Amino acid sequence: MASLTSSTIGRKYAMALSAMFLLIFLVMHMSTNMTSVFSEDVFNQASHFMGYNPLVQYLMQPVLMFAVIFHFVMGFVLEIKNNKARPVKYANNNGAANSSWMSRNMIISGAVILAFLVLHFYDFYFPEMNYKYIQGNTPDETRYFAELHHKFHDIWRVVLYVVAFVLLGLHLAHGFQSSFQSVGARHPKYTPVIKAFGNWYSILIPLGFIFIAIFHYVTQ
Repeated sequence: MASLTSSTIGRKYAMALSAMFLLIFLVMHMSTNMTSVFSEDVFNQASHFMGYNPLVQYLMQPVLMFAVIFHFVMGFVLEIKNNKARPVKYANNNGAANSSWMSRNMIISGAVILAFLVLHFYDFYFPEMNYKYIQGNTPDETRYFAELHHKFHDIWRVVLYVVAFVLLGLHLAHGFQSSFQSVGARHPKYTPVIKAFGNWYSILIPLGFIFIAIFHYVTQ
């Protein structure tokens, strides 16, 4: 790991791999939550499985947490090193002419998304850990839908989620293609396909999460 992150190229490669893992997780997470829109029972069953399956809890969950922390830390490290590498900003440098606003400000959207993740952990992960390991309650397969539904009772929380997922979509719009380029997927034949798929991904995944939040608010 040390050799992989000792150079700028290595750090970008490692960050891209963590991003790809998180892209897969977002699909799984959104798909599970979307079942709450169609079936309370199915959502409860899926959530209970994810909450008590040993493979998910003791392997996938620690890997996910490591990937999230690693991705954000590596992003901040790369930003700092890039800034140090170009301490002088030329007056005639027009960044907007060569790149999008999001590509130049990934660190900003990343910081906001990180703040949202803290809220998300406060809303769901910490109460879950408290329920299972601190209070020591017996498993209840019917509690998950009500807990999710209750979280979106207040409009301010829904607004925060919507804003966060809009920023996530903008972050993904650049990050999706960038992650594939960092691992060497630069062939002219595949670049348009990756870009198109990334555009759709960056729209549909955040839109799915936004729809879930709004659905639970309007059905209170």
